[in-house]
Amino acid sequence: MSSNVTYRKMVSEDVSVVYEIELATFPTPWTLDSFYYEVHENQYAHYVLAIDEYNNIIGFCGMWMVIDAAQITNVAVIEDARGRGIGEGLMREAMRIAREHTMEVMSLEVRVTNTVAQNLYRKLDFQDGGIRKGYYTDNGEDALVMWVNL
Repeated sequence: MSSNVTYRKMVSEDVSVVYEIELATFPTPWTLDSFYYEVHENQYAHYVLAIDEYNNIIGFCGMWMVIDAAQITNVAVIEDARGRGIGEGLMREAMRIAREHTMEVMSLEVRVTNTVAQNLYRKLDFQDGGIRKGYYTDNGEDALVMWVNL
């Protein structure tokens, strides 16, 4: 992992940059309003940002923490920073925060074709939990559900 990266919670002023990363990463991105909702209205949402040595946001990880379970909503890293362990750092920080909030389990969905992400999650001890058929609306691709005990 890159040693020049720090992590912090997303605030309202970060939303526009996070949204730009979302647009550049996902074929069916969340809306700008949805990120503002996450910051201001969703009591279950927590977003972690990866910040580089120049104070730029280079990635984010969102999760919802409900009762005793954390659900990863989205993870993205800017293209220029990929392959440097930023995604792993974001996931480790999200897991740390979830444990701090007494969550017992964390889960996520990942495209069945996204083996790079699946390998990262397995490195973090996530296990395969099942398939959600036709989960992704852009192309009908299935999602692999993965989970880990915290």
